[in-house]
Amino acid sequence: MPDIALIGRLANQFFQALPSGPAPAVAPPSGLSAAQAPGPLPAAPQPGPAPNPSASPAPSLRPAAPAVPSAIGDGGLGSILHSLGGALSLVPPLPGAATVPSAPVAGAPPLPSGAPYFLDNGRNAATGHGAAAPSAAAPTAAAPTATAPSAVPPAPGLLVDVGALSVQLRAEQVPDLPQPASPAFDPRAARRDFPILNQTVHGKPLIWLDNAATTQKPQAVIDRLARFYAEENSNIHRAAHALAARATDAYEEAREKARRFVGAADTDEIVFVRGATEAINLVAKAWGRQHIREGDEIVVTWLEHHANIVPWQQLCAETGARLRVVPVDEDGQIRLDEYARLLNPRTRLVSLTLVSNALGTVTPAAEMVAMARSAGAVTLVDGAQAVSHMPVNMQALGCDFFVLSGHKMFGPTGIGLLYGRREVLEGMQPWQGGGNMIADVTFEKTVYQPAPMRFEAGTGNIADAVGLGAAIDYLDRIGMPVIAAYEHSLLEYATAGLSTVPGLRLIGTAREKAGVLSFVLDGCRTEEVGRALDREGIAVRSGHHCAQPILRRFGVESTVRPSLAFYNTCEDLDALTAALHRIRHTLVRRGH
Repeated sequence: MPDIALIGRLANQFFQALPSGPAPAVAPPSGLSAAQAPGPLPAAPQPGPAPNPSASPAPSLRPAAPAVPSAIGDGGLGSILHSLGGALSLVPPLPGAATVPSAPVAGAPPLPSGAPYFLDNGRNAATGHGAAAPSAAAPTAAAPTATAPSAVPPAPGLLVDVGALSVQLRAEQVPDLPQPASPAFDPRAARRDFPILNQTVHGKPLIWLDNAATTQKPQAVIDRLARFYAEENSNIHRAAHALAARATDAYEEAREKARRFVGAADTDEIVFVRGATEAINLVAKAWGRQHIREGDEIVVTWLEHHANIVPWQQLCAETGARLRVVPVDEDGQIRLDEYARLLNPRTRLVSLTLVSNALGTVTPAAEMVAMARSAGAVTLVDGAQAVSHMPVNMQALGCDFFVLSGHKMFGPTGIGLLYGRREVLEGMQPWQGGGNMIADVTFEKTVYQPAPMRFEAGTGNIADAVGLGAAIDYLDRIGMPVIAAYEHSLLEYATAGLSTVPGLRLIGTAREKAGVLSFVLDGCRTEEVGRALDREGIAVRSGHHCAQPILRRFGVESTVRPSLAFYNTCEDLDALTAALHRIRHTLVRRGH
């Protein structure tokens, strides 16, 4: 039996020698490449299907585990810990995993059931309170046990667990490939909140990479919808009974959550609609018909979804206005010089996307909005593809209108919102009549409600608005900056993986991108690639993505489009890369 007192003294000396604060990533010593670094620790085994020996996997791109510092090499603390037979452990950490006391800190509120754990030195990132957390490597009793395998690159350093004490050790080497940008976030814990991901497709674990089309829904959103229909279902605003009051409160609470989420100044600036498409059409009809005249100009970009092209074409056809288009460069980036030349005294409206759904390009929207305002134009920003990937704030963006869809941000389908600057909304006439939008009606005239009610005619999608509020709660618990940082590293990892596939060409290589990898594969039809990936359990989109002009700008009619969310992992992307190597070999051999 080892001398515990000696071990304690050695451990104490070791910990005192460590620098205080979190250990930053350290570059390899001069003259030593990552390939020459000491070998990685073996990773803990993860559950998952047995490997397919007949497959021809692509070269692994997952960053190696960092090297063990020399202070815990043979004969050092690592050997001592090992000699205790597991009483103490030295293991590579999972991103987001932390050792915390086995019982919650007194007075700390519990995390919501099913919520992922986002830990920073044993504190919950959403509340700032300490809380007991299940191991990120093992599901809780309530979690599904057959979760599809997932993995992320290990965080730099090693976690030494000594009872209730955990210390992050420095890594001597940093792999060349990207690391997770937010070690406080564990996607494996997050994905357990999404029951639909715990299934197989064609006998393979489902890998959902069609997030730009729609995102999956966490259990918290599903439960909130069920509770609304079980306990609160009623029409809103008009009745005096208890259920109407509950439903009205839930609906208006969701409006306030949406206001905070987009950084609007007032709830009167938030209009519930069916989605981003309806919101753009609302602006075209309610604002455009009042303000656009013959000879006026509406400016859009080559990057737009059809929903941000067609309503303006229709308005131009009705009024005699002209649609102008901002070009993009060979990487899919906005040509700001050309945009500046398009702006002139006839420009009445600029409508642009914040993130391209087809290429993933992040546009310089705030700069473009400021330029448009200087020219006297009203601005609309399509945020449908942005709100699941990054924080947005209307005060910083400065636009007059902003639109989003709930189903793109882990909420229900059929619900979205239009943000409108208050003074702009107040000057707009309603585009539909009936129901909630009316203050008084006689046969001679109608008096409309103020905004936002005047734009919410009839019985709205009450339950799904409440569900959208639950999705916002869920995202707030994680934090949009955390999601943005993690997904950025995931996008870099995916880009590196796809670059190993012969004949694969990415469409859209802007410096600033979010969550989309659109590509074509030489000698292979995009729809055939999509079907072949589906047989591997990998869901992607193949087609024109309702963005035909931008694809034609790059000389293609369709692409294959994997798109990311925070519940995706590097293992998902490894599976995608390996499948594409096999698919290309098979399809090219068949002459496709």
